[in-house]
Amino acid sequence: MRILFIGDVVAPSGCDHLRKILPSLKKERNIDFCIVNGENSAQGNGVLPSSVDHILSSGAELITTGNHALKRVEIEKVFENENIPLIRPLNFHKSAPGKGYYILEKRGMRLGVINLMGRIYMDTCQDPFEAADGVIEKLNCEGIKNILVDFHAEATSEKKVMGYYLDGRVSAVVGTHTHIPTADECILEKGTAYITDVGMTGAVNSVLGVEIGCASRKVITGLPVHFKNPEGPCQADCVIIETDNKTGRAVSVERLSIR
Repeated sequence: MRILFIGDVVAPSGCDHLRKILPSLKKERNIDFCIVNGENSAQGNGVLPSSVDHILSSGAELITTGNHALKRVEIEKVFENENIPLIRPLNFHKSAPGKGYYILEKRGMRLGVINLMGRIYMDTCQDPFEAADGVIEKLNCEGIKNILVDFHAEATSEKKVMGYYLDGRVSAVVGTHTHIPTADECILEKGTAYITDVGMTGAVNSVLGVEIGCASRKVITGLPVHFKNPEGPCQADCVIIETDNKTGRAVSVERLSIR
C-alpha cells in the first residue's frame, strides 16, 4: 500500500497549489490513498465547507485537522456528516462534533486513519495515548492492520514519545502543526514509519504561511495582530509511506517538497 500524506494546507493559495500538483503526483508515484491535513485551509485559519470541497475534489481521500478544526462555526455540520471524509482530533472533548478516525477502502485495501492532538503547549484536550489505545484496538478487531496516525502537536518530545509508544502497532505516525518539515523520517525498530513534522502546503515567502510583516509584528511587539495569508510561490511538503498490506508494517518512507 502506498500512502501520500500532505502537510497542513494553509489558505486558499495552499489549496490552489494542492490542486495544481496532486493529480500528477498521485499518478506518477502510484498512490493508493492520499490524506491531507486541512485545518488551516480557510483564509486566516480553520477549515470551511468550501475548502473541504476544494481539497477533496483535488484528489484527497481524507482530510485530517487539528487545534483549529472547529474554529469556524460553518464547519460543524460538515464534521457531523458521516459520509464526508473529514476528521478532527479523537481526543477532543466528547461533546465535540465529528469523528476522530476513519476507515478508507479501495480495491480490497483498508486503511485506518487516526487524528490525535498533543497536550504540551496546546489547548486542553484528553489523553492522546489512551485515546490511541482504544481506537487501535477497535481497528484491530475489524482486521485492519494498516493504520496511519496524524499527531497534531507542538512539542517534538511529545511527538517522539508517541512514535515510540505506537511503534509496531500502527503503520505510521506523522507529525503536523509546526509547519516546518523535519529531516528525521525513518522506520522505527518495530516497523512504524515516523516523522516529527511533515511541514505545510502554502506560501514559500511567509512565516508558517502567515504574511511576514504580520508575523514579525506579533513576535517583536507581543501585541495582537490580524494575520494575513500572502500570495506568491507555494510549496507542498509531504511524505510517501509504503506498507506491507498484509502486515501493516512500513517498508519505506520518503519526504518530498514540491513547488
